[in-house]
Amino acid sequence: MRSMTTTCFLGSLLLASTAWAEETLRATPLQDPPPPQRAEEDLGAQNAPLENEMSAALVESVQRGFVYLKSQQNSDGSFGRGRYGRHVGITALCALTFMGDGNLPGRGPYGEQVERALEFVLSNVTETGLIAAETSHGPMYGHGFATLFLGELYGMTPEDSRVRDALVKAIELIVGTQHDEGGWRYNPVPVDADISVTICQIMALRSARNSGIKVPKRTIDRAVQYVRACQNSDGGFKYMIQAGGSAWPRTAAGVASLFYAGIHEDDSIDRGLDYLMRNALPGRARPGQAHYYYGHYYAAQAMYLAGGTHWQRWWPAVSDELMGKQSSSGGWLDHHAGGAYATAMSLIILQMPKRYLPIFQK
Repeated sequence: MRSMTTTCFLGSLLLASTAWAEETLRATPLQDPPPPQRAEEDLGAQNAPLENEMSAALVESVQRGFVYLKSQQNSDGSFGRGRYGRHVGITALCALTFMGDGNLPGRGPYGEQVERALEFVLSNVTETGLIAAETSHGPMYGHGFATLFLGELYGMTPEDSRVRDALVKAIELIVGTQHDEGGWRYNPVPVDADISVTICQIMALRSARNSGIKVPKRTIDRAVQYVRACQNSDGGFKYMIQAGGSAWPRTAAGVASLFYAGIHEDDSIDRGLDYLMRNALPGRARPGQAHYYYGHYYAAQAMYLAGGTHWQRWWPAVSDELMGKQSSSGGWLDHHAGGAYATAMSLIILQMPKRYLPIFQK
């Protein structure tokens, strides 16, 4: 039986409309010293579960979240409403949430929701390979998440030729639109790059490669070079190479990018993890609400992939904080991107100990 793991995110996505480059909110650093450097045996939490990772309260919280998320699916199989209605990225994240519990088309209590989401995503694959619906803004965000969804689904159900064909086209588009700096930007043209869109494409590329789709090594190497160039001297990451201060959500994206690009032991990762511990540890820091779910989606993945003391400290803190934010409806709220988005991000994090999705395997 497959070891359980999840996605990827994460991340967002939907923040294209409020350019991350303009974000100025920062956390107040903690005063305690950073955690010790990772020992080799600490790398990765996929084979080192903590005691009581999935408490009874957490299981109940997740089940309530599923009920809420199911209610948010639209008649055409999509998720997302209002400004982000019919969004392929949100739809992909919601489908990945249900897949994180083992649901697949034709399998599981929420298999129908995954199947309907898949039909929506496939119906929005264009001739160029871009996956985008009518309301997309900054379509490469949604494209990255939708491609990740197809990659994870194909890895678990390789008999579906429709998924494979769409996945291959989507990956070809990502490879073909990489900027000279090594990253990606809002639109499928290589005119610029930022760390937020880049992490979406890196996760999609990793998922596709895990499922047997060819990904050029040069594409990954250039992406790693770009991510490294976005790191500041304090260990945090800036939005773009040209300039910018560090912030914890984009730092989480930067560290996760390196892990998913195949870098596991590196000074850039260690400094990024230390920055996150000092500035964004749930319950200790004051990261504010801007990009909260986005940041924790990637931070949880970074700490999971780092393993050891990082995961031991982060997991109890983030799971407790997220359960405390769950509304009486069973969902989580985000006034910018909506309840389906925030709930999917939260549930993907809370289900990480299930270890179902292939993307979290090194």
